[in-house]
Amino acid sequence: MQAVRNMVSVSGASNVWLTGHSLGSSIAMLAGKNMAKTGNFLESYLFNPPFISAPIERIKDKKVRHGIRIASSLITAGLTFAMKGNQESQPSENPFTVLSNWIPNLFVNPADHLCCEYIGYFEHRENMERFGAGAIERLATQNSLTGLLMDAMGWEYQEELQLIPSASLTINRSPSPTFKRAHGIHQWFRGDLSLQSKVYQYKL
Repeated sequence: MQAVRNMVSVSGASNVWLTGHSLGSSIAMLAGKNMAKTGNFLESYLFNPPFISAPIERIKDKKVRHGIRIASSLITAGLTFAMKGNQESQPSENPFTVLSNWIPNLFVNPADHLCCEYIGYFEHRENMERFGAGAIERLATQNSLTGLLMDAMGWEYQEELQLIPSASLTINRSPSPTFKRAHGIHQWFRGDLSLQSKVYQYKL
């Protein structure tokens, strides 16, 4: 973090890029989030960034996936409101909202259970907006059940790295027969990839 801060102070935020693969992408994301909170939005390219969660995206039945995500959102939003409803900060003070203008480039593979949940994370939020339940999902997407339970028990809790408001998500839809290939960095070097890209911008 200090190295990134030093580089930004010398070269300027617009001249610094962050990148990494797997664990390296987690480190780069942490650096990018911390810099974004200070108003420095670094261009970032994160390959197969881990999403620490049950890999719901790997469930083949779309209706089951959708049902699990809705139930999770309702529970998370309800607990968040019950625990923090009277102490919510203003949007300008909310760390999650402050991060919304930072749009890192995420590169994920649906066959990689370590990063595939980013697909469902962003698509579900868009679906909830479409169904008129955007307010519920905006509350739920800022928190996790783990974090809420730890907070309720008075345990120290670090903000979960994968909870980010915005991203440019690129999905490798090419066949990946093995986890090793789906998670590997070399897949992104191929010239015949079948890619699907979309920008998800967080809305208040």
